[in-house]
Amino acid sequence: MRAAMYYANDDVRIVDLPKPKIGPGEILVKVRSSGICGSDVMEWYRKPKAPLVLGHEIAAEVAEVGAGVDQVKVGDRVFVSHHVPCGKCRYCLAGHETVCDTLRTTNFDPGGFAEFVRVPAINVKPGVFRLPPAISDDEAVFIEPLACVFRGQRLAGFRPGHTVLVVGSGVAGLLHVKLAKASGAARVIATDLVEYRKAAATKAGADIVIDGHDEVPAKVRQANGGLLANYVVTCTGAPKAIVQGMSSVDRGGTVLFFAPTEPTAKVELPFNTLWREEVTMVSSYGASPGDIRAAIDLLAARRVTVNELVTHVLPLSEAGKGFRLVSQASDSLKVVLRP
Repeated sequence: MRAAMYYANDDVRIVDLPKPKIGPGEILVKVRSSGICGSDVMEWYRKPKAPLVLGHEIAAEVAEVGAGVDQVKVGDRVFVSHHVPCGKCRYCLAGHETVCDTLRTTNFDPGGFAEFVRVPAINVKPGVFRLPPAISDDEAVFIEPLACVFRGQRLAGFRPGHTVLVVGSGVAGLLHVKLAKASGAARVIATDLVEYRKAAATKAGADIVIDGHDEVPAKVRQANGGLLANYVVTCTGAPKAIVQGMSSVDRGGTVLFFAPTEPTAKVELPFNTLWREEVTMVSSYGASPGDIRAAIDLLAARRVTVNELVTHVLPLSEAGKGFRLVSQASDSLKVVLRP
């Protein structure tokens, strides 16, 4: 089978790999659509592990079913989660499934930028979800990122009627805008440095869009009746932007850290201000099976729409072009590969 082998953002090679063979309790899926995630182009994270086949946002069709599998059948359209929690450890039982050791060590074989993927038995029961007819293949690549967004807003305690500031309007930021609007936010403010993404934030439903080069806290006050934001989501790893977010949260508000920095990056913490103003700081990583089910429901019910976020649909043979589009932050949002 063909697969896109990642060496670097500017070095993605189409290679021939053996088609995976499945065993009892496993399934083989044929990938129909696979989205390139922003994390796929973080070279500080990916290059040390290269070469490898990436891709974890997939819509697929069940091609083979191993002995003992009865929850899906050949021909079913499915979303497959690459990481799954055990559901039994102290972290899972406390609602922190995404720090579970099992979740951090599971994956499918090889990755979603391939024609076929083997889903190990440990992933099948908690990590395979039938796709309803209302969700297209290209829409289904948003299930995993939307589930991550849903989890973040849930953990941060988002409530209707408040002001939300989203710092960074890449795909994750735009999904935060959309979900906050769908969940009843009184006002959603977004920021970015790139004109294309600022326009996308407006289209996604942001009431106000601020240029990240400006004095963001002052602009938030200006747009919000003199007040800062009740909830702030940092969707970029740029230290300056993270500080902008922490400086834009109102007294008693919450900052959700949603994106990582590079390992050597330093972020100055306005500690006394955050302490005195009783600001809550929350981080969120990944998604649990429950979050994935919630994302599927949101997409199927059209409470969150995503078609307009797909800017490029490419064959697998053009995976290199797709990685360049995403890594260079050019006029692209979600790039979808179709093996």
